Amino acid sequence: MTKTKRSLTLLLSLLMVLSFVLAACSGGSSNNAAPTNTQGGNQQQGSNNQGADPKPEPPTEFTIMLPLNTADQPTDVIKKELEKLTNTKLTYNFFPADTYEEKLSSSFATGSFPEVVYMKNQATFIQMREAIRDGQFWEIGPYLPEFENLSKLKEQVLKNTMVDGKLYSLYIGRPLARQGMIYRKDWADRLGLDAPKNVDEFFEMLRAFTEDDPDNDGVDNTFGLTDRNDLVYGAFDTVASWFGVPTNWGEKDGQLLPKFMFDEYIEVMDFFRKIRSAGYMNQDFAATSKTDQVNLLTSGRYGVYVGSLQDVNSLQRDLEKNDPNAVLWTHALIEGPNGNISTWAIPGYNNVVLFPKSSIKDEDQLRQILAFFDKMMTPEVANLMYWGIEGVHYTVVDGKARPVEDSDLINRDVKGYKDSVIGEPETNGMMEAYHELEARIHAEKLILENEKYAIHDPTAPLDSKTYAEKGLELDEIIKNATYQYIYEQIDLDGFQAAIDQWLSRGGQDIIDEYNEAYRAAR
Repeated sequence: MTKTKRSLTLLLSLLMVLSFVLAACSGGSSNNAAPTNTQGGNQQQGSNNQGADPKPEPPTEFTIMLPLNTADQPTDVIKKELEKLTNTKLTYNFFPADTYEEKLSSSFATGSFPEVVYMKNQATFIQMREAIRDGQFWEIGPYLPEFENLSKLKEQVLKNTMVDGKLYSLYIGRPLARQGMIYRKDWADRLGLDAPKNVDEFFEMLRAFTEDDPDNDGVDNTFGLTDRNDLVYGAFDTVASWFGVPTNWGEKDGQLLPKFMFDEYIEVMDFFRKIRSAGYMNQDFAATSKTDQVNLLTSGRYGVYVGSLQDVNSLQRDLEKNDPNAVLWTHALIEGPNGNISTWAIPGYNNVVLFPKSSIKDEDQLRQILAFFDKMMTPEVANLMYWGIEGVHYTVVDGKARPVEDSDLINRDVKGYKDSVIGEPETNGMMEAYHELEARIHAEKLILENEKYAIHDPTAPLDSKTYAEKGLELDEIIKNATYQYIYEQIDLDGFQAAIDQWLSRGGQDIIDEYNEAYRAAR
């Protein structure tokens, strides 16, 4: 190599080094230069340079208000995992379910709702409809098509939650008809009784469980039906549906009328009056909580529970602690006096979530929060919130979730969150439950069968301004009169007087408004 060529080579090398140093020291660049990616021709450079990986989106922050159905506040075990999966920073404000209506009312009155507010049930949602009409909550229907998973929610259930034909809420899905009876099969077998086919055989089972010594101890210490202070989710409405009483409202003489204006409602009151007066049920059922109702059955003294068929797991487990040989069974599809089979149904949801405008200031913030609920409707997130952490709170068996036996752990970590999962397994991909108890496996079959005979509430998608304002107050009139009639404190004239009071204090307006809305929707 000549001297000239060596000098040129040295000069070029110095220029390359100088260029590298200047590039490294140029404004805004990191001191650690990214290496050149020679495979594909793309270079990964600092965050301010073209082609850089985007910065992670900051977590979406918001607060959720919801009812709590356990005694203690849940741990943050699930919340921490949920925040990772959804890129959120969440604040959960849990309030006891027993006083949640009061909390809703006070928060609404003071304008202190957070960004996300769960109702307690269908009734509290109905009470909020006037505020919805008043423009205090976001209409979310126009935004749902933007979200792949929220778009999967069931159209009919969404329709049942609409207000004036517009969608403001997301729903927590539930089976349409999961009500039936759970009874002591070991007692029935001992007495030679089959599962009752009709209401007369149901009454006979209650009599036999009370009078025929089903536990074979020679002592008069057993009873038939255990019930509680809830005409809807206790025994009354389920038995009423067997008699053909409509779910909340039904059509009679060409118009919609409340269920208590049907002759069948009187028949059911007479039926319960007969059961109570004979001593075949707990005498103070109108003052009995669900906890006490359950304890009566699991103590081994009572033989029949009417309510959610899915309660059989916990009832069997706790009953065995007092009577290791006890066996419960599930049953439904009981014929009424007219020979027909029917059962009452919910409108596909047991609660909804609303989005207050007072807290969510603009569409961008609303979309960010809806994106969280869209992620909630993925199998990974839905399973986390409903079942917990695999290997800790549940295991997977045959593609289904089997909860661990430590129910206290599940209640402590998971229960508070599972009651808020949007949708249902068909729409959010959540695992079904794995069951080993034969009575529960049978219950799930009955729940599907029940849907064929379900009586739907025609007013579920309708609105009544008066009911929104006075509904709970007026419902108390009929509820109290129903208890008084069953307790033999009033007669039919007394019950009719209660109906007249209901009509005069706003009930007639409710009838008129529902019928007007019903005609307009047809």
